[in-house]
Amino acid sequence: VPAVLPAGLELAATPPRADPRDVVVSPAGVGLERLPAGMRVGTSSLRRRAQLAALRPDLAVVDMRGNVDTRLKKLAAGEVDAVLLAAAGLERLGLAPSGLVAVPAARFLPAIGQGILALEVRADDAATRAVVAALDDAPTRAAAAAERAFLAAIGGDCHTPLAAYATVRGAALGMRAIVASVDGRTILGDAFDGPCAAAVEIGTRLAAALLTRGAGELIARAGTSRS
Repeated sequence: VPAVLPAGLELAATPPRADPRDVVVSPAGVGLERLPAGMRVGTSSLRRRAQLAALRPDLAVVDMRGNVDTRLKKLAAGEVDAVLLAAAGLERLGLAPSGLVAVPAARFLPAIGQGILALEVRADDAATRAVVAALDDAPTRAAAAAERAFLAAIGGDCHTPLAAYATVRGAALGMRAIVASVDGRTILGDAFDGPCAAAVEIGTRLAAALLTRGAGELIARAGTSRS
């Protein structure tokens, strides 16, 4: 879902968030910290690549594309020693590969909106909006609003090495975000908190804080590396 929706469309509901974490899948069945040095880890995500390089520079990151089944088949064929995937994606596909270990979100920030389903409707379709409203989960909606506000304000996209993760406890929302260089050598991070009612403001303020520290330059470099 783009940070800015096309005219005439709106997000009408966000059901409860699924597991937002990334997971490591490997024959060894160990977590990110225990993967042996030199192991080849497959991912096509710049966000994952940057954080992996920062946390475990002794691992070899291998660019891996294709759907989840394709990636798991490549793992089984020995093309890589481990893969990084989204827990929510595996769950929704009904997949539970052996050797799966979740990576704590506090250490490895998820993608913006990871685990969240967004129900999009026409802005003038009041009947459909009323039907899907019953599926809306207020804490998830607040988290999604904060994360999407950050994305819109920071100026990145799904091909940028950035991450933001908001959590809701009661009426309070806390959010962490990072913008990184592709090689993981530079990671700018910050955290803000406040009431859920200020979700958009929290995301926007967090983006502004990182932009003042040079996040825009990192985003520009990432764009140059793709072209």
